[in-house]
Amino acid sequence: MEINGIYLYTALSLGLLSGFHCVGMCGPIAFSLGLDSNNKFKFYTQNLLYQLGRITTYTILGGIVGIVGKSLDIAGYQKQISILSGILLLLMVLLPGKTTEIGGNFKPINKFMVKIKIFLSKFLSKKGNISRYITGILNGFLPCGAVYVALTSSIAAGGILQGMIFMAIFGLGTFPFMFITTLIGKVVNLKIRTKVLKFFPYFIAILGILFILRGLGLGIHMISPSNKALEIEQKKHIRNCCE
Repeated sequence: MEINGIYLYTALSLGLLSGFHCVGMCGPIAFSLGLDSNNKFKFYTQNLLYQLGRITTYTILGGIVGIVGKSLDIAGYQKQISILSGILLLLMVLLPGKTTEIGGNFKPINKFMVKIKIFLSKFLSKKGNISRYITGILNGFLPCGAVYVALTSSIAAGGILQGMIFMAIFGLGTFPFMFITTLIGKVVNLKIRTKVLKFFPYFIAILGILFILRGLGLGIHMISPSNKALEIEQKKHIRNCCE
């Protein structure tokens, strides 16, 4: 049930960088929460619950995607998982517009998203703590390129629990900027956000290349462990899964 340290750092770094993206994409929803700034305790509590709602959804999605990672890992495709994840990340950089169109022509997903938006609008108009938490949960399901990147990366973590941990840490990485955005009621300086967003595709590309190198087993310490080291790690995963 262990998760490689490199994936933890990847999840946190991805979350921190995605925070700037989230401010632009989810900021309007955060501004629509209608939090009572006159009651500081209530303001902070409901803001926190909203953020925890988003992280809850990311964690659940990580577990769902982790089912795929676990199945492939047990079947002995750990190296292939890493390479495939890297290729998918590179494709997201080369085809950036497509990441927000995933499932766009798939009717069940379309219907699901319509229901999510309807429920979201209803809970946005409510003021209770539970409503703020549910608003965060619903918001986490909305299409987001940064979340797609994180979910793709979480496949390489190799299991359900690992995928959940990866996405939970990713969510925690997005937490600071989203919490502050709701707190100050305005988007982080546009110039700063623009610079970070310009760097974001390069970070994804580097991440994709690292995943591919890791799967190739070139014997590069920390970056691309030898095939023998990967086989030992794979057997350890299988043994833990079967216990």
